[in-house]
Amino acid sequence: MKKKTVGKTRHVVAWMNKAEYEHVQEYLFSKEPALQKHALQRISAWKARFGQSTPVAVDSTADLVRCQVLDSAGQLETNDLVMLYGMALVRFVNLITERQQKSVARPLRRLAGKINIPEWVVNLRHDLTHRRLPSLKWCRKGCGFVLDWLHQQYWSRQMGSQLTEDWNSSSEEEDEEEFAKRHEEELLRRQKEIEAHKKVRELLISYEREQFQTYEELAKQGGQRGVWPDASADLSWILTQITLFTTEARDILVDVLMQDGFLIPTAEQLESLDIDPSEDSVDMFAPCLPRVFLHFWLPCLKALNTPIFINLILDKLFAELSNEPSRHRTYYITSWISEILLCNSKSELKAHKRLKLSKERIFMNRIQFPWQNLISTCVNAPCPATPFLLRQILSDMDKPLPHDAQQNLLRLCSIYTQGYHEYSSPGASDPAQPVYTLQNLQDRLKSNTSQNRDSHSSNHAPRPMQAPPTEDLQEKLSAETTQERNFALRGSAWSVCTDKVPWKQYPLGKVPGQPEDPSCLMVECYSTFTVFDQQVELDQLPQHHGNRSVPLQSRASGADGPLWTHSDLSKLKAGLQLF
Repeated sequence: MKKKTVGKTRHVVAWMNKAEYEHVQEYLFSKEPALQKHALQRISAWKARFGQSTPVAVDSTADLVRCQVLDSAGQLETNDLVMLYGMALVRFVNLITERQQKSVARPLRRLAGKINIPEWVVNLRHDLTHRRLPSLKWCRKGCGFVLDWLHQQYWSRQMGSQLTEDWNSSSEEEDEEEFAKRHEEELLRRQKEIEAHKKVRELLISYEREQFQTYEELAKQGGQRGVWPDASADLSWILTQITLFTTEARDILVDVLMQDGFLIPTAEQLESLDIDPSEDSVDMFAPCLPRVFLHFWLPCLKALNTPIFINLILDKLFAELSNEPSRHRTYYITSWISEILLCNSKSELKAHKRLKLSKERIFMNRIQFPWQNLISTCVNAPCPATPFLLRQILSDMDKPLPHDAQQNLLRLCSIYTQGYHEYSSPGASDPAQPVYTLQNLQDRLKSNTSQNRDSHSSNHAPRPMQAPPTEDLQEKLSAETTQERNFALRGSAWSVCTDKVPWKQYPLGKVPGQPEDPSCLMVECYSTFTVFDQQVELDQLPQHHGNRSVPLQSRASGADGPLWTHSDLSKLKAGLQLF
């Protein structure tokens, strides 16, 4: 690179002329693997001429296009392609942002944002470097976006006689004063957050102090502790100050509420409210807030009752649940989630409005939750109460999922949380325990074997040929269905089986008590008909005259074809080997 005396920069390039540059650019972004391979060969020649001075944009473009060529060949496995795309994307983000770094390291998201690279590309690079590898779909999407960005920011600009990596010019000219100013603004913002956090915490402590004092007064007066008086003047002023943080410092308010000592009570606070703090007294699979503790926080939550705040606190509760908290925190986090979902339930809203029990609820009007996201968030934060919470979500959705999908989701959730919950109908009997380990499977086999023995012994006990229907069968077959089947079989040698028979113990085609001789399957009376009539019977409906069908013999008369005679059937019978 040489610089003229007039101040105009002259750049040394590797391509012979503008036509070669246009040729390579067109082939690189042509989406045709053969043309892209040709362009990559020309870039290899450029690199030999450039040496260490190869532009970052050219190098990154070649890496990403090479990934697309190998992907289109279909000879690499998915994991190999992810690693290939990942290396190219990580190199792009690192190389494109490293020249903007100053003496004090700055976040890549901020540096990338200055040159119009979205945050999700930087997050993709972060996942490839530090976390679980993303899917091939995301790698292809990132590659396509970066190639479009390079085409606009570098390759197209070269045609305007700006043969330089223009995105670096702004960062090179950025002075330290601007960075120092932004750093100072960041420090000021953090200081404001610390002060707001301190102020919110002081207000919530003052709120708790007022509520504990109210509860003690109720205990001294011997009144009903479930009926709390209206807010005093001091409590109303505290609530007014708390609501001021719902606009600018809403996140800070929610973060403080999630700390121990507030929505998650300590053991001392529970004892002060006459609530048993022991873990044995709670049901982790069906959490429920103690009513006294709910009334303790109702004035505060009603003051903060907005759809935005309720959705935010619900998201924060699930986020805390995904961090695998202690048993005590898990119980109260899930209890608050259940309480919010219960308040939003359609049936509960109607019942409380009818009974005018608005003092018992956090909010009275139904809130539109993002149900699909709520299901994903709930499943991604597994705990013993996840099936219980998932049921509440599924039962209250505006557009509920199909019943089979709900049942499958609940069963998978039960397996994932290593807990047993009965998903069958209330009338179902003998629910099977889920299998998690080899020991569970062995226990299941032993149980099935013992049940089969019991049923087998009961089947061999003497009993009449046609026993009355059992209670289980009567529950499954209605009286109308049983009567219809018996009417259809009237006059024949068959009847509806009402016995409880373990059919799994008998081969297909064999019934209990059947002898080994296959002649028992032969009927005493039968009629003959032609093969052609048999085909007509299968393919076409019988012709009806009034309410009566034409007899089989009348349709067979006059038809030509071989007949199944008695001697033919005897030959067939002699050649059969059954059982």
